[in-house]
Amino acid sequence: MQKLNRQTVEGLNTLPLKIMQFGGGNFLRAFVDWMVQVLNDETDFNAGVVVVKPTERGDYQELKAQDGLFTVVLDGIKNGELVAEKTIVDCVQKVVHSYNEWDTYLALAENKDLRFVVSNTTEAGIKFNSDDTFDANPPKEFPAKLTRWLLQRFEYFNGDATKGCILLPCELNENNGVKLKNAVLEYADYWNLNDDFIKWINTSNYFCSTLVDRIVSGYPKERAAEILSETKYADDLLVAGEYYHSWVIAGDDIVQKEMPFAQTDLNVEFVNDLAPYREMKVRILNGAHTSMVPVGYLAGIRFVKEAMDDVTVSNFVESLLEEEAAKTLDFPTEVKQKFISAVLDRFRNPLLKHQLISISLNSTSKFVARLLPTLKDYNESEGKLPKRIVFGLSALIRFYKGEFNGEKIELNDDKVVLDFFNTIYSKVDANEISLADAITTILSNTSIWGEDLTELKGLTNAVLNNIENIENKGVSASIQLL
Repeated sequence: MQKLNRQTVEGLNTLPLKIMQFGGGNFLRAFVDWMVQVLNDETDFNAGVVVVKPTERGDYQELKAQDGLFTVVLDGIKNGELVAEKTIVDCVQKVVHSYNEWDTYLALAENKDLRFVVSNTTEAGIKFNSDDTFDANPPKEFPAKLTRWLLQRFEYFNGDATKGCILLPCELNENNGVKLKNAVLEYADYWNLNDDFIKWINTSNYFCSTLVDRIVSGYPKERAAEILSETKYADDLLVAGEYYHSWVIAGDDIVQKEMPFAQTDLNVEFVNDLAPYREMKVRILNGAHTSMVPVGYLAGIRFVKEAMDDVTVSNFVESLLEEEAAKTLDFPTEVKQKFISAVLDRFRNPLLKHQLISISLNSTSKFVARLLPTLKDYNESEGKLPKRIVFGLSALIRFYKGEFNGEKIELNDDKVVLDFFNTIYSKVDANEISLADAITTILSNTSIWGEDLTELKGLTNAVLNNIENIENKGVSASIQLL
């Protein structure tokens, strides 16, 4: 089988470098680079990507050996139908290591065609570090490297306003564009860079906050032989992910005009404010996961797909989203329903092996962030508690006993949290306190929930009743009682 590279694949063009990408990992390749490929194929975008290695370890040797080529395999449910798509992505034209090729990296700033900067350096990657001096070649932090590059560009083009960049960070930080810009300005101030450069940063560059969403599972080891037999190429960078994708970008008209997503079917949306979209993602997608985990697990289910195949649990999740979470979101009904349908389709994807226990990490803090605001907003607007979210909380509290029906549950949370639950349930088992007293103590623990949940009228009794039903009747029968 031939190796995937530019000698074995015919008809590939050399593209002008328009995008500098910090990071060449699975997500950026199966999300941003795949989108660039679609833009190149379906519009006149005609953009090449230069991938910059932002950290010292590793060298992207596989990407270099394959001349920037790789295959993206996407599977999922679309409108109830199973879809599969395989694409050879050829937009990556060059790879530069910022540590081993610092001068080459800085010289990229002199390329007149470069307009876009994309990054995914993890949430910890966007920060200021006072140890990064101007003379470091390179400085450690990504924003410091970026500031040096932008200064090089500013000086080479004599402050030309048209040579500013559109920056699209994909890190999961809230307001990631604002945070990146602030870090750049902090370095400019720390290094005593001139006022004209700072003005150019503020007026000629567009730091766009973005919200990204696609599950990328990486190299599909179990399916690789079958996939490669179809593509006819040996590909060490084969990357698999779900078909669903969403990129919400807080950018003005000039950004939208320069990125012709509107000419494609890509799920990319330009907005003025990311906050409502982030809230919808948290309350619908993340909230569904957080409620599904303890409910499904106590029902004997171990995978997300199995939960969606179980009529009782899947109806519980769908009703929670449509009848409770959606009512707290200020979006048109059709927008909310479309998002909910997409989330449920993603959960039904048979090729994504999501273990419930693996996504149960820090479930108490996840409940606080993802479901507690929904519970409180629903209670305020509807004048009653959302019974399915309350049931999810009840199952979570029972889940944190660490065993069910004689089977140990491998909990993964802060030790203080786990010790607290262990102490409470040990007292219940020893008949030192009643279950009712235990529930009151748990719900009143402000260090876990951030507030005393017993102050929510009716919540303590509802949780106690749910847990008693789970113990005596099982999860499925308890859900049906709702």
